[in-house]
Formats: sequence, C-alpha cells, structure tokens
Amino acid sequence: MRPALVFLVSRATAELAGLKDLTKEHRRLAEIIEMIHTASLIHDDVLDESDMRRGKETVHQLYGTRVAVLAGDFMFAQSSWYLANLENLEVIKLISQVIKDFASGEIKQASSLFDCDVELDEYLIKSYYKTASLIAASTKGAAIFSGVNSEISEQMYQYGKNLGLSFQVVDDILDFTQSAEQLGKPAGSDLAKGNLTAPVIFALEKETKLRDIIESEFCETGSLEEAIDIVKNCGGIERARELARDGQSSHSEPSLPTPEFLQTST
Repeated sequence: MRPALVFLVSRATAELAGLKDLTKEHRRLAEIIEMIHTASLIHDDVLDESDMRRGKETVHQLYGTRVAVLAGDFMFAQSSWYLANLENLEVIKLISQVIKDFASGEIKQASSLFDCDVELDEYLIKSYYKTASLIAASTKGAAIFSGVNSEISEQMYQYGKNLGLSFQVVDDILDFTQSAEQLGKPAGSDLAKGNLTAPVIFALEKETKLRDIIESEFCETGSLEEAIDIVKNCGGIERARELARDGQSSHSEPSLPTPEFLQTST
C-alpha cells in the first residue's frame, strides 16, 4: 500500500509541477518506505511476541529472535543508506524522524498496557508514531521530489497523516470484527496483550465491568471472550468507525488537479 501511495502522490504532484514522468528519486523513495515498513513489522512482531502475521509465521518464529532483530536492523540501515544518497536534506530529516517515531510509539504502547485510564488522544498519538508518521512522510516526500511548493507538500503531509490514522483505527476495528482465519492471527489479540485500542477506549466509557475484566488481565477462563463481546455490544466499534471516517474526511480531497492518466482511464 505505502509504495503505491508514494507513486499516486508522485504522479499527481509531478503533473502539477509540469513533470512528464516520475523521477528516480520518486522510485527510490517508494523502495525506502517499504523497507522501513518491513523492518518495523519484523521488530514489532518481536516486541509483541507475535507468532503469526497475515496467516504466515513471523520472522522470529521461523529463524529466531536474534536473526529477526538483525534483519530489521539491516533493513533500517540499508534504507538509511539509500536515503542519504538521495541528497535531499529535507527528505532525509523527514524520513529519519519516522524511525525515531517508531521507537516512541513502542514505548508509549508498552507503558500503557492494561491501563483503562488511557485517553483517546494518547491512543491517537501512539497511532501516529507507529503508523501515520511513515505514511505522512511518504506522501510529503513524494511531493517534495516533484518540486511543488511548501503549501502543497504540507497538504500532502496532512493527507497522509489523516489517512494513516484512519487506517490504524480501521485495522484495530478488524481485530474485533473478523475471524482468526481472516486476520491471520487470533481475534482480539491486541486486547489480550493489554493494548487498548479505539473500540475498547470507547466501550470503557459505557461499561464499567469491562474495566474490571481488563485490569484483572483476563485471569479467569473466558474473560477475554466476554470482554470482546462487551466491546462489540456497547457501541465501541461503531464509534471507532465514526472516528476513522471523521479523521480521513478532514483531508480526503487535497487541492490537486486530476492527473491526466486518471482522466484518460475514466
């Protein structure tokens, strides 16, 4: 998804800047973004002790934690090398911040496990660090390499940020609405680990029993399933869907022309 988004924004902004085709910097940026994303997933699975991702065994499950950590480190290092060779200080700073944000997001998540007092704003900040930061940087970076003005590149950043936040909220909803077969991992796995996402935060506002179950860290048999049912039945999922829609509608239509390649395909 992320490289495709880089190419779409690159196409739109390149036409605005009068470019006939994408540059080698656009293409390299897409590669860098995917490498960083993949590295973050490898490390994330290690930290979360996840055995499965999208129905496949995780890297550390297949090859061990040491190899997984080194593989993620290598991909971060290689992406940094490619990034430096782009020789654009603004983009280098932009993407480098993303790697720092990943660490900040993991720290925020680890420090708030099973914390029923976590607020929605804290959840959104963590989601920005772990997901939206990379998407926002990729869309802005694509605009910068097209040579558009700072106003448009900032619009692309805000667009990517809101898209990333909405994407994360929807992903968190799926943890409650899809089966283990569809998710490729156990349903409710985030909640089981104490990671309280938007549906849970909203449900906690209405159902006090949910707090008791979570704070017990699901010590009783069937308590996780009961907590999942509460989230589903007290409006947490519906409110999370509204949050995702509201977040993306803020910047769903940036001030860009319709690219020629889209006009000719309709």
